[in-house]
Amino acid sequence: MIKVEWLYWLVGAVFVAMAAQMAVDRTNPKRLGSAAFWGLLGVSFGYGTWVAEKKAPAAPLGVAVLAVICLAGFGLTGRGTPATTTPEQRGASAARLGSRLFVPALTLPLVALLCATLLKGVHLGRGTLLQPGSETLLGLGIGALVALAVALLLTRERNPAVALHSGRGLLEAMGWSLLLPQLLAVLGSIFQTAGVGTQVGKLTTHLLPDGSKYTAVALYCVGMAVFTVVMGNAFAAFPVMTAAIGWPVLVAQLHGDPAVVLAVGMLAGFCGTLTTPMAANFNLVPAALLELKDQYGPIKAQLPTAGALLVCNIAIMSLFAF
Repeated sequence: MIKVEWLYWLVGAVFVAMAAQMAVDRTNPKRLGSAAFWGLLGVSFGYGTWVAEKKAPAAPLGVAVLAVICLAGFGLTGRGTPATTTPEQRGASAARLGSRLFVPALTLPLVALLCATLLKGVHLGRGTLLQPGSETLLGLGIGALVALAVALLLTRERNPAVALHSGRGLLEAMGWSLLLPQLLAVLGSIFQTAGVGTQVGKLTTHLLPDGSKYTAVALYCVGMAVFTVVMGNAFAAFPVMTAAIGWPVLVAQLHGDPAVVLAVGMLAGFCGTLTTPMAANFNLVPAALLELKDQYGPIKAQLPTAGALLVCNIAIMSLFAF
């Protein structure tokens, strides 16, 4: 049986290999900090398995997380110049390959879909081929490996290390913001466990007028957007605001349709995603990859759309949820 932990170990090994490259890259003035950042992250993938299996203490993993945060927070990571082709060479290669360049990109989701559907439940010996419950994630990892092989064949590249160098350049371009979604998702779980949603619910119950469904709808939608701005992730904000207003007030007290309330509430949260640098994978990473002069350019361009969509979500919930 192919286990999902093997995929985590592979990801961790790739991070460690890239960290080793960064450590010897003298074009990066902060090479040691960068190497420590990604090296600690890579080692954490393997060590985390032992922690999950109760075979190792969790404290060293927590120290590693704090060290990674400090390295990024104090600006100790930087960007080097990985060995790669020149822009002219890449342009010539793109002209030669044309639309075939999309084949590797399309291979990844196709393999992931096959693993999640056709290979799900397929047995190999006494067990299943893929670990039950992780078929989609394993499909994503297997798809990435297959797409890499297809890309190497397509470009006639015989040295797989070229992909590692190019990947390191992409990793350094995105930097610490690559990890922000995961950290914010954990923050959402902490908020939920700490009962933040319950306390917010008690506060809003005292402030809301009895039976004022439109005020409650507006507060829920705006609250979803605001909490998403803070957390950077609508999925992290959702349990907090739904436990506070969505379910106890809009569904339980005002008898709103749960499907409409919860679906539109999530969409309201996505309005906050468009307006916050905390949603790094949506806003900061594209600016870094495109090398925009203004790293907040995507957010400024999305603000009017976010505001209009939030108003529309409030109207839709008010009209169709009751």
